[in-house]
Amino acid sequence: MTPNEMIVLYEFNAWANRRILEAVAALKQEEFLRPMGSSFDSLRDTASHIYGAEWVWLERFQGRSPSSLPDAAEFQNVETLREKWAELEARLHKFVGSLTQDDLDRVLEYKTLKFGVYSNPLWQSMQHVVNHGTYHRGQMTTLLRQLGAQPVLTDLMHFYREHATAAGA
Repeated sequence: MTPNEMIVLYEFNAWANRRILEAVAALKQEEFLRPMGSSFDSLRDTASHIYGAEWVWLERFQGRSPSSLPDAAEFQNVETLREKWAELEARLHKFVGSLTQDDLDRVLEYKTLKFGVYSNPLWQSMQHVVNHGTYHRGQMTTLLRQLGAQPVLTDLMHFYREHATAAGA
């Protein structure tokens, strides 16, 4: 991957995160916190897991290996999560925008939360973060449907189409 391709991938990721949070913000507080028996207990827990994974990985990208994810309980409402995520998004954007090809190709060594020490090229870990978010946003879409809420489109192709339309306007 090139630095420019990585920038676009992370722009997509931020766009998709904002869109799913907009859909969740339309719910009642009780629905945001309702246990629903998915991979994570609630929409709040699933969203905070995506946020937490992005935070952990950014820490790893910068040479640190946290020992735990942030606690989902700190996000009692969508707005608190959205504010914290906006701060992280800005940090990620700054980091991604500073990368060179040599940075992307360098081998990153990090300690996982459960499985030990691994190493791989930075670009692979960065792709993983976006793929991970896509997977869990899909779960959130299912939970939104189960609550009778309107899900949103967060597919990469919709991002490309939306940005192509905006660029042509």
